[in-house]
Amino acid sequence: MIDLHTHPENWGIKPVLFSFGKFEVSSYSFFVLLGLCVGLVVYYLLAKRNRKVSEKSFYILITGLGGGVLGAKIPIWIINFPLIIQSYPDITPILSGRTITGGLIGGTLAVMYIKKKLKIKEKKGNLFAPAIALGVAIGRIGCFLQGCCYGIQTNLPWGVDFGDGILRHPTQLYESVFMLGMFFVLLYKSQKTKKGGYLYYILMNSYFIFRFFEEFIKENPRYLDLTLFHYISLAALLFINGKYLYEKGYIKKKWIINQWIRIKK
Repeated sequence: MIDLHTHPENWGIKPVLFSFGKFEVSSYSFFVLLGLCVGLVVYYLLAKRNRKVSEKSFYILITGLGGGVLGAKIPIWIINFPLIIQSYPDITPILSGRTITGGLIGGTLAVMYIKKKLKIKEKKGNLFAPAIALGVAIGRIGCFLQGCCYGIQTNLPWGVDFGDGILRHPTQLYESVFMLGMFFVLLYKSQKTKKGGYLYYILMNSYFIFRFFEEFIKENPRYLDLTLFHYISLAALLFINGKYLYEKGYIKKKWIINQWIRIKK
């Protein structure tokens, strides 16, 4: 079962960030929302700097956000469908849990769709990439404080006890630091590169390669010695690089059709 971001009492570093009377604000929700807001600001500033603030940019942004939200939730709903049915009418399993990998894939597919629908040929990936990297870096802080998405047991000095007396890899912080580093790399490269969408290509490759290896130290169910996110990462890398090679002309449409026919046979 994928982590639903819900845990027993006294679990997590600081699951409730602050409260107003009886109303509690969870660390997870706060930092995910903060990451989203900061990402939007970064996207807008980069678009303004590059003089790409337009109605089409707005459509792409909104569609990407919608696709990201659905992509982050759909895998959770599918894998936890039996739990959702079992828990009805309690909708907690429906509202809880999301996955960054699904969000990135869903957002990418949604943007591809809207660009084709509106016949937009201009690539906006160089604006999205730094914004996404910083947004994820901030959001993962919420995961750490909440105590979700944690790693396996470790004897390293920075191991963290999330509530069960076992020192674990703080994989949330590993990912936060990695994506913060990617933000600065992409921000620097944004001033140098003129290849449209190239920074998004770099981000997606870097993240899914990182995520593939990080999964070996994460506490997730195994299927043939690999977690679900191992397989998702591999599929994402094949898609990203296949699309890149196709757009560059290294893979021809005729070759793809022939391979598909061969598979069907």
